[in-house]
Amino acid sequence: SLRCSSQRISVRPAKPNILTEVPIVESLKGKLLIAVPELQDGNFFRSVVLMIQHDDEGASGVILNRPYEISVAQVWKEVSEIESPCELPVNVGGPVEGPLIALHTSLAFAESNLLEGVYVSMGRQNLNEIVAQDIQEFRIYSGYSGWSPGQLENEIDLGGWLIMPAEFEHVFQSPDQLWKKVCETFGQQIMESQLGAHVPPDPSMN
Repeated sequence: SLRCSSQRISVRPAKPNILTEVPIVESLKGKLLIAVPELQDGNFFRSVVLMIQHDDEGASGVILNRPYEISVAQVWKEVSEIESPCELPVNVGGPVEGPLIALHTSLAFAESNLLEGVYVSMGRQNLNEIVAQDIQEFRIYSGYSGWSPGQLENEIDLGGWLIMPAEFEHVFQSPDQLWKKVCETFGQQIMESQLGAHVPPDPSMN
């Protein structure tokens, strides 16, 4: 269900997890998780997840390319007395129920900074202010993607996810071809790094 809340995203296991011993080498906050083609989990098939939190309490993020067939304006008629002119779809942030989440460019209503020029908000008042305007870009997500401590690290070790730095345009471009585009970019970066290690600076030496 869709609901507003000022609740902080928190991912804690209900019982001890055998994966909690896996150390976090580097926080993935602000990075993209790109589902590999072989990942058949229906919740994440060909998904691109933007990481919002990653620490010793677990990890959480939102899927950038899973829009609902319902607009922000329609949702706000149900959850708030404030009207929104936004006809963009609300997005499925992931399979875990939680507060509505906004990724946006409005510093005045920011609760935390995620990327350069991209902020996160979940508080009711800030969400109402964000969706009531049509100047600053924003995206609204219902639910989120969550992992208990060590779980995401284990999935990465098993080859389920590719990791790439997130950029402003990943958040606000059309989600239709996002997975394909970031996969192509990832492959290109790998190829360039490998070529850079083997190609001498002087072309005449080839």
